[in-house]
Amino acid sequence: MRAHLARGGDWGAGLAEGRAVRPARQRARLAARVAGLCGGLLCAGFLPMVASAASLSAQYDISLIGLKIGTATVKGDFAQDRYKLEIWAKLTGLVGAVTGGKGAASATGSLGGARPVPSSFAVTTATSDKSAMVRMALAAGTVQAVEIKPLPEPKADRVALTEAHKRGVVDPVSALIMPAQGAGSASDPAACNRTIPVFDGAARFDVVLTYSRTEMVKGPAYDGPVLVCAARYVPIAGHRPNRPANKFMEENRDMETWLAPVDGARLFMPFRISVRTMLGTTVIEASHFAVNGREGRAPDKPVRAQN
Repeated sequence: MRAHLARGGDWGAGLAEGRAVRPARQRARLAARVAGLCGGLLCAGFLPMVASAASLSAQYDISLIGLKIGTATVKGDFAQDRYKLEIWAKLTGLVGAVTGGKGAASATGSLGGARPVPSSFAVTTATSDKSAMVRMALAAGTVQAVEIKPLPEPKADRVALTEAHKRGVVDPVSALIMPAQGAGSASDPAACNRTIPVFDGAARFDVVLTYSRTEMVKGPAYDGPVLVCAARYVPIAGHRPNRPANKFMEENRDMETWLAPVDGARLFMPFRISVRTMLGTTVIEASHFAVNGREGRAPDKPVRAQN
């Protein structure tokens, strides 16, 4: 997860790099960096709009061009106006054996308004030959301190970060928490329509979600409509705009997340995220989730809703 942080926030660089490198390692870097977008997509809307205690756990499978290359686990605790969210991810199979890729991230903060107010963020990533770490302290939406190891490599073409870029932001993990908007119903497009201002410690970017369509799913965990949100990556600072991979992701229109409502609460549970890359499409899909201990299996493959 978020190996791009160690390279100065070149979000998406490596998502689409076509350099002649060993395929397993290239897929490993791809799987790690795609988490930069998924910070704004994965688990969107886990937070119910009620002041009560809640817990959440979910398991996701990660695939590239149809081949499973990893898993991710999400655990969240919400009590009154406070939250703690933790994520663990690892690469599996041949890619995992070659790279040893794994990562963990966490965030804490308070709830209220249109988005969470984070107070801390931390992420660590490791492969067989290198590791990286980012820690951040925040208050009232403003970054107070950042620690990055190793430090980003200076580059003349990198868009400079200013203090203004560190205000009114959320960290990548807190970006996963999206309070329900509008009526909060399963068919309300307002659940999709929002812009998430993200600062990851080295780069500032927006994840822009918009309503795309409604589909129907049928499965043991949920039977009914889901909202499909189109996503866009909008770089602001800390990135290198002339890198082909960054240009590709900025122009990418094949990114989306699928949100299903959780019965009895104003929250949505995403069970599928897809991001097109120059190496193929990466898909993150739920295989298990539980809210307040109530377990279920992810819905079956969805079909297009009839007009």
